[in-house]
Amino acid sequence: MQIIQKKDAVILQDCPDFVPEHIFECGQCFRFYKQEDNSYAIVAKNKVINVSKNENDVILRNTNITDYETIWKNYFDLDTNYSKIKKALKPMDEHLNVACDFGSGMRILNQDFHENVISFIISARNSITSIKKCVLFLSEHLGEKLQSLDGVTYYAFPTLEALANADMEVLKASKAAFRAPYIKKAAQKMLDDNMTYDDFKNLNLDETAQLLQTLPGVGPKVADCIALFSLNKSDAFPVDVWVKRVMEEFYVKEQNYSLKNMRTYGINHFGALAGYAQQYLFYYARQNGLGKKKNLTKEL
Repeated sequence: MQIIQKKDAVILQDCPDFVPEHIFECGQCFRFYKQEDNSYAIVAKNKVINVSKNENDVILRNTNITDYETIWKNYFDLDTNYSKIKKALKPMDEHLNVACDFGSGMRILNQDFHENVISFIISARNSITSIKKCVLFLSEHLGEKLQSLDGVTYYAFPTLEALANADMEVLKASKAAFRAPYIKKAAQKMLDDNMTYDDFKNLNLDETAQLLQTLPGVGPKVADCIALFSLNKSDAFPVDVWVKRVMEEFYVKEQNYSLKNMRTYGINHFGALAGYAQQYLFYYARQNGLGKKKNLTKEL
């Protein structure tokens, strides 16, 4: 892969395993906005960029080489060989083989820890559309104004201080509903405990989940999402409604199989790559409406 800058864009020539739709539509982040030309406006790390694909090239617009090297290279996990990951996952079973091909351009983003915690607290019993709207409202009302891109003004995700000190009426107006008090309390606890990414560097998955669940509004599934999407715990296996359907359809036929046991099965079955398997399976299930159709493996 060769990286070049052309005007206000960084172009990743012959970039492997990178399809914007696969990355942003797989449930791992909520600050993406699909444009009419099928590109995506992305807000992350207090920056705004546009991401698109032109044949084998990935185009990151509204950025530069310096920001690519210091921000986007890590954010998009570009030092990880996803072809090697898929090569290891695909032989595990026929369903994962199909899912890896279907979402072949997926990459797990390295997101900001604090933003990820609050976003996934909001995600509890919520749809992606509603989560995105809530996060956008909070950013517009409590975050700092960033630059405009293509005529749209974007805002940074609120700081922990802004969330901890926010008026409860503002949080409720975001339609966070029962999650509103958790947002405020979790932000305050992370401030009080000075909880950062570094606190988790040397912890295994179970230790990470245990510490995360000391935060108000963080249960087992939310903890696994945070571990996977912002703490580099690639063995995490979050079980949401779509992954539950995958597990019931293809892996565990028992109707009363608990979410906890599904998580354990996923971790044991997929091992250190469980998080990658989860994302391929999630995207496959959601895009195909798994649970509403039958015999999807044969159809694909």
